[in-house]
Amino acid sequence: MQDPNELENLLERRGALWLALSPLWLEREPREREYSRMLEVVETQGHTPQELEMIYRLEMAPVMSRRQMSVAGEWRAFDEDRLLLDLARHTRRLHGWRKGFWLLFSGLTTMMSRPRFDILIERLHATAS
Repeated sequence: MQDPNELENLLERRGALWLALSPLWLEREPREREYSRMLEVVETQGHTPQELEMIYRLEMAPVMSRRQMSVAGEWRAFDEDRLLLDLARHTRRLHGWRKGFWLLFSGLTTMMSRPRFDILIERLHATAS
């Protein structure tokens, strides 16, 4: 049986990071202030580049790439509540074969946002130096 507070704990732990990174998947390039916010949240939460890579590839990309490919809806912004709920539901199920599946196919799910994520990682390394 799953802990009834698991969803709340997950949202508390990851919500700010997920929202900060979500502009990586917008149809427009992230703005400078959005990259600054991403860096601020990553640094505040203390994620290493390796941890960030796994969050990006396994937790976010499967959900965000489906939204990105959808022909329905507005793609200039996100319904944050719906986005957080979708990300939390996906992440809660991310174990066993599902984790391996998304890791295997992460090249496809990250293809469109990878250049933007790489810019974030470069900036993260530059601030750490």
